[in-house]
Amino acid sequence: MQRIEISKTFPFSVDKLFDFLSVHENLELIFAPAKIKRIKDGQDSPNGVGSTRKMQILIAPPFEETVTKVVPNERIEYTITKGSPLKHHKGVMRFSEAANGGSQLDYTIEFEGKLPLIGPIIKAGLGQAIDRGLNKLKL
Repeated sequence: MQRIEISKTFPFSVDKLFDFLSVHENLELIFAPAKIKRIKDGQDSPNGVGSTRKMQILIAPPFEETVTKVVPNERIEYTITKGSPLKHHKGVMRFSEAANGGSQLDYTIEFEGKLPLIGPIIKAGLGQAIDRGLNKLKL
């Protein structure tokens, strides 16, 4: 099992951070150069539980992620549901107030590769890309 853990503090409020990162298309910033499009609305809101996004990263085949849990201003959970070289995937974004009055994001992604060596390769590239993308976040 591969595990990516990223913790970042931001100067803006939890609700602003949550509102931005809960919108599927906004995730293009942190998953660059991925193209992301919501293809199914959630049960209670467009980006809520049950919503699905399609992701295309360069020339790799597209895959889909589905939101499985949302607790406003606290937590977003999702999993890959179609078309990926990964299995047992779970992404969790946890939001909290930071000591400086800003916000804290604790982002964890766990997965296994369907083929040997795929998991470690994806872990290295994905972790760096997310970290770079989050460093560019300005709200």
